[in-house]
Amino acid sequence: MGGGASRPRATTPSFPPGPRAPAAIQGLRLLRDPLSFALDIHRRYGDVFAVSVPVFGRAVYLASPETVKTVFTGSPDRFHGGEMMATIMEPTVGTNSVITLDGAPHLRRRKLLLGPFHGESIRHYGELMRKITLEEIETWPLGEPFALLPHFQRITLGVILKSVLGVHDSERLDRAASLIGAYQKRAPLVSLIAPLRRDFGPWSPWARFLRVRDALDEFVYELIATRRQQASSEGQDDILSLLMQARHDDGTAMSDKELRDELAGLIGAGYETTANLLSFAIERLLRTPRALTRLRESIAAGEDDYLDATVKETLRARPVSPNVARKLTTRTEIGGFQLEAGTVVFPATSVLHYREDLFPEPYEFRPERFLDGKADNYAWIPFGGGVRRCIGAPFAEYEMRTVLRTVLEHADLRAADAKPERVKFRTATLTPARGARVVMERRLDATPRASAPAAGPSR
Repeated sequence: MGGGASRPRATTPSFPPGPRAPAAIQGLRLLRDPLSFALDIHRRYGDVFAVSVPVFGRAVYLASPETVKTVFTGSPDRFHGGEMMATIMEPTVGTNSVITLDGAPHLRRRKLLLGPFHGESIRHYGELMRKITLEEIETWPLGEPFALLPHFQRITLGVILKSVLGVHDSERLDRAASLIGAYQKRAPLVSLIAPLRRDFGPWSPWARFLRVRDALDEFVYELIATRRQQASSEGQDDILSLLMQARHDDGTAMSDKELRDELAGLIGAGYETTANLLSFAIERLLRTPRALTRLRESIAAGEDDYLDATVKETLRARPVSPNVARKLTTRTEIGGFQLEAGTVVFPATSVLHYREDLFPEPYEFRPERFLDGKADNYAWIPFGGGVRRCIGAPFAEYEMRTVLRTVLEHADLRAADAKPERVKFRTATLTPARGARVVMERRLDATPRASAPAAGPSR
């Protein structure tokens, strides 16, 4: 029998280290520099660290492909993404959207939506995207500075209205654009600040938001009712028609409320975000002449590889959001830490995309890094990952390729300012601070393409 004292059992740390500044201070730092905020903390504390930020409180950042893989390959019943998205987006997209659902309901809804957003399904929208872009370019002034972002917003909104909602007549298009514009203006405040979701009178933020939401809902429900009254929606290729034809496992169709919530999510996720990305792409290209020249040459040669790589590099350097969000439903070990149920974890997009060991010279805009066509599922995560990877990712990448090609074929642009544009927050997404200011030197004559560019694989 040994007489030595027994060694104490090793314990797993329960919470990772991180800065102790108040949530308001850390939140201000995040707002001031959303791309560098977590990267700076990562350098000090390592691949798993904690921060305190408004809305989410104390949360854990995961900044390595290994820890991100744990989340993306883990059970969706353990890692709730819908619950996290609902914290911000429930007032706008409701409770029936694939964005705010979790578990089995989310998987069932995702199955219904995958068909309309498959790579092959979206290819026939290419000519529509090109036409809308060409019409918008005609409105750009010559020889004077202007912000590209509002113009790209009009392009992406037009694509959403026509390809998703199936709206084509000018009266309805104008009405929808006005309603969505008012909606997007009122939504950010009540989305980010939950205490404002109370009626303090007719001119309070919540009351104003409800008025514009109700007006947009009325339009959407009218559209759904009109479509249902038609003898058949077969042969119509807009996404609303395809969703109305979809069936649950029990054979039932989606309800009006389910359709409304999904359409609200598609409008919110596919309109401003893609416009932001297009603005960032031009902003980065105009400040990287080498990449712009090579892209123009490849487009002129009818090649798509460098264009596809440019889109992926834009998504790396300027992701839609600085992180992905999940909430643990059970106690889980990640990266050597035992995290309790209820802990919020952030796969840190902004850190991963700027790690030098994953992306050498990360502050350089280098589409060449994606020319092999590969993008690591756990290092390059602009659309999230796992069973919650953004359904609209193939559509967004295809739209970016189509619009960028059209702009570069028909507009000779230069940056209006020498200094690169700062990245700022709008709700939970990133946008160029000055709207990607450019000067159009001249309009270019380009031979129209015989066909729309290929949709390409979804990675």
